[in-house]
Amino acid sequence: MQVLNIHGVDDVRLDPIEPPSPGANDVVVRVKACGICGSDLMYIKIGGIRRQPGGTTPLGHEAAGEVISVGEAVEGLSVGQRVVVNPMLTANYVGSGGPEGAFTEELLIRDAQLGESVLTMPEEVPFDIAAMTEPLSVALHGVNRANVQPGDKVVVFGCGPIGLGMVLWLIDRGITDVVALDLAAERLERAMALGAQAAFNPVESDLRARLLELHGSARLFSREAVGTDAYIDAAGAPNILPEVVSMAKYQARLVVTAAYSKPVALDLGAMLTTEMTITTAVGYPTEMPEVLAALPRIRDKVEPMISHRYPFEQVLDALKVAGTAASAKVMIDF
Repeated sequence: MQVLNIHGVDDVRLDPIEPPSPGANDVVVRVKACGICGSDLMYIKIGGIRRQPGGTTPLGHEAAGEVISVGEAVEGLSVGQRVVVNPMLTANYVGSGGPEGAFTEELLIRDAQLGESVLTMPEEVPFDIAAMTEPLSVALHGVNRANVQPGDKVVVFGCGPIGLGMVLWLIDRGITDVVALDLAAERLERAMALGAQAAFNPVESDLRARLLELHGSARLFSREAVGTDAYIDAAGAPNILPEVVSMAKYQARLVVTAAYSKPVALDLGAMLTTEMTITTAVGYPTEMPEVLAALPRIRDKVEPMISHRYPFEQVLDALKVAGTAASAKVMIDF
């Protein structure tokens, strides 16, 4: 077998590995599909996560596959079941600093728990769509943290896989006034196809003026504020938070889902007069079962979010494509 490992900064390789030997509490999943995540690219850029000197960081956590081995003490799981891995609840923290990563033919899930680290997937859903469960769960958690409802006006910064997932869930929730922002024309087109009210490049337009046009205005003491109710940051550009603070209306909400590597300065004086809320969202504490259950219904919307498909043998080429603005979700098929 092979596994995708980080050996150092920008040093990622397919390494040979022996098939896993499960213990009494473990299962082995034959991986059928695994998506490339932005965090995978970040881990490569920084040389791995929790990587010991001379060691490696195995990659891959957006996996769906088939159970091929079940430890004698594992309950509720059996050979042949089609499953999705919940990496946040795996004992070995698959693909994010643990000893296993899902870019491999056979994935060991230590201390496997049905309904927690391993979830059964709907029979009618193909493996590549099921592998979208993890990023769609991240997106849904961000939308949940924004506390939005039909009638709200929402702006999504960033139309990568997570931002597109947020557009999908917002529209699915009955929120029609969704504005999507990105620098790449291809991603803006995908956001419009998912049902965004408008999608444009904020660098090429006056963002405040366009949002006033689309979402209207609101008075805030002696100044005019933008009528947007909630902003979701899935881009991570350092100008986003200060810009939102400068134009936010009374009690507007901002959810940060993007990872920031450096501090961002904010005008707390402006925030004081708005009583706006800034919060964060990470992972998917409770959302994955809901996403899995919804996949048969939203499958036709999810499928176009996969922009590229590569066989596992070409995963190194796929990583290069995943780092380009023209890509959405890059899927590895086994």
